[in-house]
Amino acid sequence: MTWNPLDWSLIDGAIPNIILVLGFAALVALAVSGLPHWWTVRLPCALVAAAVLTVLVKFTIDDWWQPWPDGLPDEVASWVGLAVLALCLAVARLVPAAGAPMRWRTRLGVIGLAVVVVVMASSQVNRFYQEYPTLRAMLSPETHALPTGRDPNTVAVPPGKTLSEVWKRPADLPEKGTLSSVPIPGTKSGFQARDAYVYLPPAYYTSPRPLLPVLVLMAGQPGEPADWVNSGALQTTMDSFAAAHDGLAPIVVVADETGSTWGNSLCMNSRIAQAQTYLADDVPNWIKDHLQTGTGRGAWSIGGLSLGGTCSLQLAVNAPQVYGSFLDISGQQEPTLGSHEQTVQEAFGGDEAAFNAVDPLHVMARQRFPDTAAAFVVGNSDGEFGPQQQKVYNAAVQAGMKAKFETVPGGHDWNTFRAGLANNVPWLAQQTGLIR
Repeated sequence: MTWNPLDWSLIDGAIPNIILVLGFAALVALAVSGLPHWWTVRLPCALVAAAVLTVLVKFTIDDWWQPWPDGLPDEVASWVGLAVLALCLAVARLVPAAGAPMRWRTRLGVIGLAVVVVVMASSQVNRFYQEYPTLRAMLSPETHALPTGRDPNTVAVPPGKTLSEVWKRPADLPEKGTLSSVPIPGTKSGFQARDAYVYLPPAYYTSPRPLLPVLVLMAGQPGEPADWVNSGALQTTMDSFAAAHDGLAPIVVVADETGSTWGNSLCMNSRIAQAQTYLADDVPNWIKDHLQTGTGRGAWSIGGLSLGGTCSLQLAVNAPQVYGSFLDISGQQEPTLGSHEQTVQEAFGGDEAAFNAVDPLHVMARQRFPDTAAAFVVGNSDGEFGPQQQKVYNAAVQAGMKAKFETVPGGHDWNTFRAGLANNVPWLAQQTGLIR
């Protein structure tokens, strides 16, 4: 364990296990009381109320609100249920008995016990998704101003060579790359996107400047671009690759494909948004206007996790002139708002032909992509997205793509997402002419 509490693990080791023990102890303390009618009235009412509220929460998320297509996992719902139970028990304890006023210290103690249980449940949900490995991952990342100006002296990839084969490490190479937070407007699409993040590797800050490949990366839903920076360990992953390759690494632009935390643009041009135009035109045009990068589809990749993974597949087959390779981590077999019928109705007014025109499986069934490289990654315990990824991979192979399929330890969680990116940065660098 490091000396800095910000770097203590919230996933493994002592901290989450201590929280788990304290949480269950607090739950037992809440459930045991000497109040009048506790065992015959108050406790049964709290249990029934907690059960009803938990079912209502799951119904609201899965069947009514549907903020994300895949619903609330049963394990997560169980931890939510325990938190709700703690709150119900606290209410039952705080209702004063006739003729027996409760002291303020007792009230604070009951509230404190409920808070401990809620923290325990939150910790276990975090362990399930592995989204925040440390407290530091919850903090806003350190960002720098995006460098302006162009270097007239550049190093490009010569025919038959890779950039690393002609690159010479300069003496003044920075130790690490930088992150910048920037707006990328929907100039052509009208899409209202949140600020993107740009990772520039150390070699970008040297002269002559190497014309590095580009990776456009997307988060899932619910989510935001900062997820890749905080939970996805983007800068650590890219800096590690750069350190092993004399400062060379892909430029990464984490773009916003949803427009809001709970939004789902489907990454299509539809009644919902012109999201495909944003990712195929606005984002690449902004990158070309503001950064010096490699040119041509061979130097450009797109990737993402979950919804972002599905989106990367969609852009690769619907805008192959822009992206020559893609990384699909735990994506779905088709864009969805929850069901196929709902998606077609809301996005295309029920027009199946309009959906099929841009749906990846239909596009790959009628068109070949021999010059596109594809990597599919999924957690080995992901029973929902694993079969979907396998189906899409098979379709990509049939469409002539240079495709590979990889499983990593984990489910539909950040352990899988982080590993999916880290394992495939070398592969992306090979596809885009950075390394051999």
